[in-house]
Amino acid sequence: MFADARAYSGFAVDDLDAAREFYGGTLGLPATVVDEGNLMTIELAGGRDTLVYHSPTLTPASYTILNFEVDDVEAAVDALTERGVEFERYDGMDQDEKGIAHFGPDIAWFKDPAGNTLSVIQAS
Repeated sequence: MFADARAYSGFAVDDLDAAREFYGGTLGLPATVVDEGNLMTIELAGGRDTLVYHSPTLTPASYTILNFEVDDVEAAVDALTERGVEFERYDGMDQDEKGIAHFGPDIAWFKDPAGNTLSVIQAS
């Protein structure tokens, strides 16, 4: 039924202007306003659009909403840290001084301005 339907993912933020600055500026993703103050898209690798929409009653996701696969997690963490991104630390998680976990593929988590969790993860 939906095999040929265009599908895309989406997530909510409580401040679309802050999200536009973070995703477009800090992360360097193409961000397009669709409806000022309500809706934008960010373009992920492969030309995939992801819908970002305003929700004044947002409860941030309790899971990682986006994983960015990178060739060098440590270099990505360093670059994002220079841009003001702070990496999460989790109790009981074996993470180094930069916040990188070294179980399976190296991974480090950070939050967007709305509190949604994202990660950089080592490419296989």
